Parts: sequence; structure tokens; C-alpha cells
Amino acid sequence: MIILPKTRKILLEMGENIKLARLRRKLSVRQVAERANIGRTTLFRIENGSPNVSIGYYLLVLKVLGLEKDFLLLASDDELGRKLQDARMVTKKRAPKRKPKNDATEL
Repeated sequence: MIILPKTRKILLEMGENIKLARLRRKLSVRQVAERANIGRTTLFRIENGSPNVSIGYYLLVLKVLGLEKDFLLLASDDELGRKLQDARMVTKKRAPKRKPKNDATEL
């Protein structure tokens, strides 16, 4: 797996943020790992921003720290996606004409 430098930097920052959240709560690595039902090594890898750790484990740790709602913020403000969608929208200038009903044929 090839990780670009910009992506690696994001993972490192995310791991550091998780570590700082753990330290602010005065929780040990052992406590968080046990509560998340993961190994201490996995938690160390998360805190170091490892790209080889399943995203599910990241979510488990965030849940233990009470930050699982932060996970929902990922891609929630998709400004570029909305702009692309709006650019592709085609609006009709007017509604299509209706065909007149012929009353004589309905008898």
C-alpha cells in the first residue's frame, strides 16, 4: 500500500489527537485498550497514525474516549461534491406539453 505524504501527515495528526484526548482524560494505554477490546500494540499503532490499522479500531477507541460523534463529521461538509452535483444538474425550461384527450375515443 502506498501512502502519500499528505495522507500520512493526516494520519499522524489524527493519531496524535487521539493520544492527546486519552491523556487529557488521564487514561492509560492499558485502560483504553481493554475498554476498546483491542491490544495495547494496536492502540500504540493508532496513536502513531498507522495506515495498517482497521478504521473500525479507530472508531472503537473514539467510542471509549467519548468522541464517536466526531467520526460522523467525516465528509459531512462535502462542499466540492455539492458544487459538482449542482454543476451537472439540468433544469428543464418548461414542463412538457400534454397531449389533448379526445373525448370521442373514450366512449
